[in-house]
Amino acid sequence: MSKPPRVPLRLLAALLALATAALPAVAEKADRLRNMVVEADRPGTVDLQRQVVVFNGNVSITQGTMVIRADRVELHERPDGYRTADAFGTAAGPATYRQKRDGVDETVTGSAQHIEYDGRNDTLRFVGNGVVRLMRGGAVADEITGATIVWDANAEVFSVQGGAPTPANPGGRVRAVLAPRADVAAPAAAASAALEPSRELGNGR
Repeated sequence: MSKPPRVPLRLLAALLALATAALPAVAEKADRLRNMVVEADRPGTVDLQRQVVVFNGNVSITQGTMVIRADRVELHERPDGYRTADAFGTAAGPATYRQKRDGVDETVTGSAQHIEYDGRNDTLRFVGNGVVRLMRGGAVADEITGATIVWDANAEVFSVQGGAPTPANPGGRVRAVLAPRADVAAPAAAASAALEPSRELGNGR
């Protein structure tokens, strides 16, 4: 399989300038200081007049623990100086996002047909078949699914909306699966083990 074309240094520098600080507040802080690596199957473009950077074709963007993969990525700088980003998937494969949370062994992963980042409000929107998971110690701790999921990094709050009914989800319902906290699950497991009935009873001795 042929390697994706290397992104010209000037193009990468412009992309980095637009994308700097485009990370949620709870993301790994060290990521802001890491180099950004961009790969794509087709050449990218930089529109200095409109302040837009576009990459197409199996786009991969990594910066420290942050990884974004999509068929198309657009980065914009607004007139007020804040940045926005849009990652678009395809019918065959959604756009995906992954980043470690700061100070804990947790990673936030998400996928959707369209992922939007709003630097001014510090939010991520997963639009169209959205799935967001909180991975703890390599296992899924929490999972949210819905038509639109919004992650407010400042408030550390997820909100989720349902969508139009589909054969797989006739009611257009939203769904959240939340694992018990470790400090609650451990005592409960210990209590359950303490109440386990003896296997020696009822043997006639």
